[in-house]
Amino acid sequence: MNESNPTQEKPSFKEAFWFWLKLGFISFGGPAGQIAIMHEFLVEKKKWISDSRFLHALNYTMVLPGPEAQQLATYTGWLLHGTKGGLVAGTFFILPSMFILLGLTALYVTFGNIPWVYALFDGLKPAVIAIVILALIKIGKKSLHSHFHFFIALAAFIGIFFFQVPFPVIILTALVLAYVSRKLWPFLFNTSTEAMKINEAEEAKYFINDMYVTPVAGFRLSRLLKQIAIAFLIWLIPLLAFFYFSSDFAFWKELSLFFTKAAFVTFGGAYAVLPYVAQVSVEKLHWLNELQMIDGLALGETTPGPLVMVLVFVGFMAGFNHFGGSLLMGSIGLFATTLYTFVPCFLFIFVGAPIIERTRDNEHIKQALSVVTAAVVGVILNLTIYLGRAVIFPQELSLSGIDYITGAWIALSFFAMYRFKVNMITWIGVSALFGLLRFLLG
Repeated sequence: MNESNPTQEKPSFKEAFWFWLKLGFISFGGPAGQIAIMHEFLVEKKKWISDSRFLHALNYTMVLPGPEAQQLATYTGWLLHGTKGGLVAGTFFILPSMFILLGLTALYVTFGNIPWVYALFDGLKPAVIAIVILALIKIGKKSLHSHFHFFIALAAFIGIFFFQVPFPVIILTALVLAYVSRKLWPFLFNTSTEAMKINEAEEAKYFINDMYVTPVAGFRLSRLLKQIAIAFLIWLIPLLAFFYFSSDFAFWKELSLFFTKAAFVTFGGAYAVLPYVAQVSVEKLHWLNELQMIDGLALGETTPGPLVMVLVFVGFMAGFNHFGGSLLMGSIGLFATTLYTFVPCFLFIFVGAPIIERTRDNEHIKQALSVVTAAVVGVILNLTIYLGRAVIFPQELSLSGIDYITGAWIALSFFAMYRFKVNMITWIGVSALFGLLRFLLG
């Protein structure tokens, strides 16, 4: 039931289906870039979901293990069209990336490195930086409501950029600060009546807005047990197939349990779990060597989808190397890794989203999450600088190490999309061609 009388009509399932499919092919740039692309389409262009609801969902996914952008897509798809919408959105977010990585990894183990592929994706990197900067500006404008929120964003940026404070610690600290500040200095959360009126007028432009009532919000034990049983069954079926049909069940059991465990400890995104996966898979399990792991990271960085998809490269190499260079076993390893990595991600959303939706009317929780959102702005600023530095200074952080062409393309990309409103997908295509042309001429 929707009590908001929005000016935006509900998108059809077919329209949403094609949007999520398209998103899977253009979701470059890691979590910051992917969130920026979703914000551009869902909030700015399509007006399917308002900023307040988008950020509310983002806050929840930020505190979960797993790739937050993929879970945000699942959450949004669920809001729009229920369970089938969440399944379609979350699945298409990873499916194109999985098949692209399958093809590139098969080429990689057959022919070695593919320079022109890296060059093609190198052209996308500066465009993604510009997209992230645009998102930072838009999200910052909508979520930094007071000096207190600006302070939280700055503190989060300083903590993660200068002191390498882990992301989960930043979010936890933001929640503690929100609780303490609300108790001691409640005036910090005051917003003007005029600003609230503007907010209400703005919210009415969206289908999913602050007044939208989610029909299935709340906790139901029967639903929870059913969801856990289905997820467990999906997890168990491949393992049973390996037991009955594989000649080396011990290997597949080890792979299945390892990536299931990894899925539950990926707090803080892919960069937090990759060192753990690399250390165990290279040094302990000997599924691949260090150079192959670095190449896998490069492939993951330059393909669409969440960066945690690097894990499926590891799964491919595990099957490929363990079974004597078998492309078939490598492919099965990749598919199994994808399933065991992402089934928990869907479970977290389908179990947690209805409960989180019920908390939206709680003013205390709203204020706490507004502080988390402010901290996220600081984290996105850190990611912007981190990615920008890696792209503009590919060799070393010095004047002589600047890639002036890439820097100019970032500025041109920002100017094209911000000033002239060039379509994002169009510009991504132009940037890919730019990278390829630069490689051919270089």
